Amino acid sequence: MATLPENSLGAFLRSRRERLDPAEVGLPGSTRRRTPGLRREEVARRADLSVEWYTRLEQGRGGPPSAQVLDRVADALLLNRAERAHVFQLVHGQGADGPHAGATDLDSRFRKVLDGFPYGPAYIKNAAWDIIAWNRAARLVLCDYETLPAPDRNVLKILFLDPATRTLLPRWEHEAALAVSTFRGELTRWGVTGQAAGLVEELRARSTDFARMWEAHDVGALGEGVKHLAHPVAGELSMWYSSFAIDDEPGLGLVLYTPDSEVDTRRIRHLLNG
Repeated sequence: MATLPENSLGAFLRSRRERLDPAEVGLPGSTRRRTPGLRREEVARRADLSVEWYTRLEQGRGGPPSAQVLDRVADALLLNRAERAHVFQLVHGQGADGPHAGATDLDSRFRKVLDGFPYGPAYIKNAAWDIIAWNRAARLVLCDYETLPAPDRNVLKILFLDPATRTLLPRWEHEAALAVSTFRGELTRWGVTGQAAGLVEELRARSTDFARMWEAHDVGALGEGVKHLAHPVAGELSMWYSSFAIDDEPGLGLVLYTPDSEVDTRRIRHLLNG
């Protein structure tokens, strides 16, 4: 089975270095430079490391760096909280094919939880972002998962390969980029490198948008916020979404959409009762 690049840490550090504006750290601007971002020696100096040592780190040579060194590198590259956590997970995280990478069986209590949100679309995904359970509202508002072959019931596949999703999400570019950056972070956290490699390779081959976003090496977190939908039947909907880890089932997560207003609730209720 295919695997993700072995030097994931080096690739990520290089992407952050090349994206960093020299002016942000008081260095001469990019107009004087042949390549974007900071030079390796500039990052090494900011992190109080030798240029040779930092070069070896980016090239994936040598042993794993200590936590203190990672902190200094993260500071030098102005990494945000999610990016800093991603770096530590790349070095000290779990191994390949972590917990519940392909879990499909669910306790009946989880299905009761899903059914407990009659007007709130909800689904459960595993560590590889396969959708393994959903309620009726999710099927009618988000996607009719029951009509999809099991291998295609995947958040990223639906997002990038289903044309209807681009119509459903007016801010598709933003939503897609957030999903990819979140997936990269979770992939490292749960260590599903083997299973995820096949998914990433397939999406890179079938979607130029995914390939572009994946190569950006951004890391984020889905968290919560408002998602705007242009539903073909219910019309415009605003949904407050939240993502919750299922504590006693590592790798599984509940994603819940709550109508943002009484108007949204009424439109979804009409859709469900229609």
